[in-house]
This record gives sequence, C-alpha cells and structure tokens, in this order.
Amino acid sequence: MDTALWVIGRGTGVAAVLLLTLTVLLGIVTRGGRPLPGLPRFAVQLVHRDVALTSTVLVVVHVASLLLDTEAELRLVDTVVPFAGSYRWFWLGLGTLAVDLLVVLVVTALLRRAIGPRAFRAVHWVAYAMWPVAMAHAIGTGTDGTSAWFLVIAGVCAAAVLGAVVWRCTARVTEFRSARLEVVR
Repeated sequence: MDTALWVIGRGTGVAAVLLLTLTVLLGIVTRGGRPLPGLPRFAVQLVHRDVALTSTVLVVVHVASLLLDTEAELRLVDTVVPFAGSYRWFWLGLGTLAVDLLVVLVVTALLRRAIGPRAFRAVHWVAYAMWPVAMAHAIGTGTDGTSAWFLVIAGVCAAAVLGAVVWRCTARVTEFRSARLEVVR
C-alpha cells in the first residue's frame, strides 16, 4: 500500500507543478487584457479557474497520499507549519509554505465577491510567490527533483512563466490596457 501511496504522491506532485504553471500563465494572460486566439477573455478566465481548481485538488491528493504513506514519515503538523519537518526540513518547509499560500489564494477566490476586486487582486499577487516556492520544493525534495527529465520540465515551466511576466510588463500590453480604459470612459 505504501508503494501505491508513494506513486500517487509522486505523480500528483509532478502533475500539480504542470497545472500550477498553466494556472499562473493563464492568470498572467487574462490580466493582460487580451483574449487568447480563438477564446474570448471570459473563456480564458473560466479555464484559469478550472485549471486552478484541478491543480488544487492534485495538491490535496499529493499531501494526503504522502501523509498516509508511512515511509514518508510526514506528520500532520508538517502539512501546516512550514519548516517543522525533520526530513529535508527546508525543502519540505517550502512545500508547506506553498500549500499555505495556495490556501490563501483559494479562500480569497471563494470570497472574491465579499472582499471586493481590489482586495482580491492584492492578495492574488501571492501567486507570484507561491509558484516559485512550489517549484523549489519539487526540485529540492521530490523523488525526481534532480532527474534530467524533471529538470527539463521545470526549466520549460520557468521559461514560460518568465516569458509571460516579461510579456505582461511590456509597454505594448500596458498601452492596450490604457487604450481600452480610454475607450470605456
């Protein structure tokens, strides 16, 4: 049974990294104010939300399976309090921190209407911290974290997110947003 839990934990961890990357990319693109080719902006937002939900479920399964795996020696406190673990405490702590930040993102997403768009956007900047922390956790403590195939995946994910951030910060994107606001006024 422990082998099955370990495989589930390992697989969901890798899948979560991929989907969290896609979530961040879709969030950046959506915030840029431009639709993707063939998809209106609202559809991109729906895909962003659904991918975020799926990645969150994968993270929950990842943590739960490793919590139930007796060989992982993960304690309940290790899943909530960063840097409390004994096994690779720093890298495990980064994973716990990423989960805590993910919880903040999920809670604010669920309370978006209650807290208002300004507070939601302010808290949603946490995603820019959560993603690299989760990636560092995957590389530092994951079974395959230093495997060539995973490092290639991590490199592609990092390049994609960095490219999206650079694109988002370009004047052309900002000008598009400003022009759109002027048309609305």
